[in-house]
Amino acid sequence: MDHPDVDLRQLRAFLAVADALHFGRAAEALHIAQPALSQQIRRTERALGVDLFARTSRSVALTPAGRVLQGRARSLLAQVERDLDEAVRVGRGEAGRLDVGFVVSALPLGPIERVQRFRERHPLVRVELTEGYTSRLLARIVRGELDLAIVRDPDPTEGVRLRPFRSEPFVAAVPLGHRFAHRASIAGWELLDDPFVFFPAEAGAVATERNLAPVVRDGRVPDVVQEATTWATVLHLVGAGLGVTVAPASATLAAPETVVLLPLTGEHRSELCWAARADDDREILRNFVAAAD
Repeated sequence: MDHPDVDLRQLRAFLAVADALHFGRAAEALHIAQPALSQQIRRTERALGVDLFARTSRSVALTPAGRVLQGRARSLLAQVERDLDEAVRVGRGEAGRLDVGFVVSALPLGPIERVQRFRERHPLVRVELTEGYTSRLLARIVRGELDLAIVRDPDPTEGVRLRPFRSEPFVAAVPLGHRFAHRASIAGWELLDDPFVFFPAEAGAVATERNLAPVVRDGRVPDVVQEATTWATVLHLVGAGLGVTVAPASATLAAPETVVLLPLTGEHRSELCWAARADDDREILRNFVAAAD
């Protein structure tokens, strides 16, 4: 059976008559002329191939088909209103889903508090959080698996737009019994002869370069003897005496008591950025940035 050609305007006209059981009052409620309303109802009946109303000169009553359509039409129009409202909210960035990634070392600087602020302003948006390190978060943004992420010292990535979030200094982390543990501060190059604990190269070229830059001198670079994929692991390995490291200040806030943190001289800094797809200009992202600011 072919689907009848009945639009929402016709359903609204039918409901007005079905509820009032009077063409004059229904036409007045719809702000149209009564003859126009009568013609609209007849077009609906022709499209459906059934009578919806039993008419006499003195009364209007619903037929069995009309009574069925009355309930269905009311439900259908209510669902359409809900769907349209949801579409508008999504278009305005007030509803939908946002997948947000973050590097764990950024947590002390408040990105999750900004996510919570966004949730409070837009309770109909579902926010899903995912942790990871920068290179993997950027890859997931490119693949469309994340909408945005807070990343640290990111490599330039085609198709990804970066927005500055925070900048912070690096610090040196040495074991409790290290020869420099008593110092108030240290120049990074003074650690060149020490074994280093650090992230693997795939964590990101820019991140590796910036973290180790305070130590590099006269072409000499630190000797990384042990790798780990989280700052917590790196710092515990330092505390166990496997080596030293240079880390962003916020990444060391949970360092174990076996680690001594030393401010570094110089102007080297770590940069945190919000990352998103370059072609993603949805309102939901603009709303998030406004809340994050």
